[in-house]
Amino acid sequence: MKCTKKYRLSYTERAEKIVSKLSLEEKVSLMGGRSGQMESPANPQDDHYNYTPYPSGGIEREGIPAMMFCDGPRGVVCGTGKTTCFPVSMLRGATFDTELEEEIGHAIGREVKACNGNLFAGVCINLPYNPGWGRSQETYGEDSFHLGEMGSALVRGVQEENVIACIKHFAFNSMENSRFKVNVSCDIRTEREVYLRHFQKCVEAGAGAVMSSYNKYHHVFCGHNDYLLNQVLKEEWDFDGFVMSDFNWGVRDTVEAANGGQMMEMCETKYFGERLVKAVEEGKVPMERIDDAAVRIVRTLLAFTEADPKKALEEEPGCKEHINLALKCAREGITLIQNEGKVLPFHEEEIKTIAVIGRLADEEVTGDHGSSRVFPAYVVTPLQGIRKRLPHAEVIYEDGSDLEKAKTAAGKADAVVFVAGYDYNDEGEYVLKDESDTELGGYGGDRLDSLGLHRDEAEMLKQVGPCNSNSAVILIGGNTILMDEWREAVGAVLMAYYPGMEGGTALAEILFGDINPSGKLPFVLPYKESDLPEVVWNTTEQWYDYYHGYTKLDKEKKEPLAPYGFGLSYTQFSLSEPFFMAEKDSVTAECMIQNTGDREGTEVIQFYAGFGASMQERPVKALCGFRRVTLEPGESKKVSIVCPVKELAWYNPQTGDWEVEKMVYEGYIGTSSSERDLLRGSFSIEV
Repeated sequence: MKCTKKYRLSYTERAEKIVSKLSLEEKVSLMGGRSGQMESPANPQDDHYNYTPYPSGGIEREGIPAMMFCDGPRGVVCGTGKTTCFPVSMLRGATFDTELEEEIGHAIGREVKACNGNLFAGVCINLPYNPGWGRSQETYGEDSFHLGEMGSALVRGVQEENVIACIKHFAFNSMENSRFKVNVSCDIRTEREVYLRHFQKCVEAGAGAVMSSYNKYHHVFCGHNDYLLNQVLKEEWDFDGFVMSDFNWGVRDTVEAANGGQMMEMCETKYFGERLVKAVEEGKVPMERIDDAAVRIVRTLLAFTEADPKKALEEEPGCKEHINLALKCAREGITLIQNEGKVLPFHEEEIKTIAVIGRLADEEVTGDHGSSRVFPAYVVTPLQGIRKRLPHAEVIYEDGSDLEKAKTAAGKADAVVFVAGYDYNDEGEYVLKDESDTELGGYGGDRLDSLGLHRDEAEMLKQVGPCNSNSAVILIGGNTILMDEWREAVGAVLMAYYPGMEGGTALAEILFGDINPSGKLPFVLPYKESDLPEVVWNTTEQWYDYYHGYTKLDKEKKEPLAPYGFGLSYTQFSLSEPFFMAEKDSVTAECMIQNTGDREGTEVIQFYAGFGASMQERPVKALCGFRRVTLEPGESKKVSIVCPVKELAWYNPQTGDWEVEKMVYEGYIGTSSSERDLLRGSFSIEV
């Protein structure tokens, strides 16, 4: 039995009967986390965040199970050495593969259950206003349509295993260092079209839970925000699940939170519990609020629990099947940005000596060390992957700190691989090193200084790169890394993001041509940081504009170094015969694609709609469909992408509704957001 929305709502009457028998104290007990009641692990090295699922509520006498929380999104955080560490969501976004993401959701759902959890809080769909946001790696990219498609796929996969999928962080959470104090503001169209649309899509996909964010929106904390939680989420979107707070500081006031739509204070009870009971008794919080929260929690937990047949799991966490899935994802998402002179793939038979240079080459580059950190049994580093792939070659490793040694190694090698970029110290969830640390004294956080490489790494590439023309750079990081100042010094550039526990294996396979790269940038790569929206990372006020990423560069007619959706292959593709047709409820875009090269390859065909005839403020064009297609050499296929007409709507502040314009739209179909990579046509919509 799948726990669909219809199935969950069938539990409403039963949940209401159970709740009607509970005392006020019992109802409120369902609304608070109790992680402090968890026992510490037997081994001190296992004493990490979310080692076991964090519980909330549960009343055994009434058959109400506890909510058992497991974090994500790059896998299940619980345990040590047993769960699968998938690539971060940004790499998974680069696959543009919703079927694969749904498959990963199934694997994660099974691992949650194996860890005795019933909720996965790893569907992160926040949109980065600026790629310097430290937790960009936890989301899928900069485009709202793409975020909604990928997030919905993960929701479906997790919940088809009858595990509750929790989408987060609702909403406007795309700053890290100021997340506890910043007030975010924007106009209503930006709110609906850019920042809330993908959340709505995941709610429509059936997500059973939503986590509110720390920041304020229009001067109200999101965990207390009546407009977001009550008016938009529950009333407009007809959300049937429950809302939980972000941990520890997601609730700041008992009455404001409860009246504002908050239903579950996590991961420990501070403002709910006895304080909430008192607030109800004093008439400050209506009993209806408590009953609504309790019914939603009970209904959701019972439905998901009873939909699960409780059969024995066929796989263990971290099983070979799931590790292979992580490897497949890394193979699909790693993105070839530059390949001057067709440096890649390296020819194995020509390489007797290879130099691997860079401090990150032998680091476990799986992502940040905040709440999303997964603890797998092993991690294959880039250096380990190359050594395993070339057992008979001499592999010289230099960390790059001594430029003369690096130059010598590069000069005598048959090929050079540089590994540069970021790690958990540079970006991610901001984490204090210990309780004595002052603000910004820990690690992670936003990229405060630059979107480029560290100065020493950039200088190393400029000086050492020219020592060997047969060179490739592997970039590690969660979002845009500027590369214009050093890219001419090297031959090829691969964006590896944070590629998961088998990342080193996938990188070696791509470097030597075992795998043909097919990843596509889920963000725009500009020449200059000033081409992107300005953000002050340590602030109490931040305005979000309507335009960001590729839509901003399009509007300002600025050419990017690499456009959104861009990625090279070891083969070549040609596109022809564009066709666009609008029907009552959908728009179809088609083209013919041919593999004109000499090896199998995969391309991501993208459909963009243009709004040049609009009387409203609209992007030049916006993504509204994509599809992966694999072709043998010489093979041709017709690719068809269908987009619901409602995806082309704009939000009218005067009517408070979505409206589709009656006009002629430009249609674009191709391989990136750049018009150089797109075939153009048009279609008309009659409303």
